[in-house]
Amino acid sequence: MARFRIEISRIFVVALVLVIAFAGSAWEEQEQCITSILFMIGCVLVGIATLGRLWCSLYIAGYKEDVLVTAGPYSMCRNPLYFFSLLGTVGVGFASGTLTLPAVLFLIFTIYYPFVIKSEDAELLKRHSDRYKTYFETVPRFIPKLSKLQEPEECVVKPVIYRKHMFDALWFVWLLGIMEIIESLHELNIMPIVFNFY
Repeated sequence: MARFRIEISRIFVVALVLVIAFAGSAWEEQEQCITSILFMIGCVLVGIATLGRLWCSLYIAGYKEDVLVTAGPYSMCRNPLYFFSLLGTVGVGFASGTLTLPAVLFLIFTIYYPFVIKSEDAELLKRHSDRYKTYFETVPRFIPKLSKLQEPEECVVKPVIYRKHMFDALWFVWLLGIMEIIESLHELNIMPIVFNFY
């Protein structure tokens, strides 16, 4: 399931970049203030998402298959990686200077990921039985609850695996960079804008 999800995510990112490559913001010409505000909102969400995914990776990198991780961000909700991924995905949408793209990305995310989460719940219940059942019943599924945060004084990190997770967490930042390059190509008339979003 994880390999399938990763492949779908990669295809989705390529499709997103292609859409952004030929799309512009309908507000760019008339209301540049709006596009600037939306871009700033996008940058804040991408920043939170990147830091959040790095934080999650400290706990789960190298342990996902064998251990039921319930500390740190996993004490606040059962799917913090997906929560931060949602913030990053919507943030990239806002960074496009439109409201249409973040709305579409949010919709796609909320349609697809509940199936992924349900499948992972079933797998974790099979692996960790009663321990996961207790965790399932006491920790929120998706929206973090700050009051439940529990962190150990120290945790063991597997550097080689964490390094790979670090690069995965930076995808949203790289997408912002790609978007800025595309915008420059649009401004230089090297790459045409075929359609505009609001």
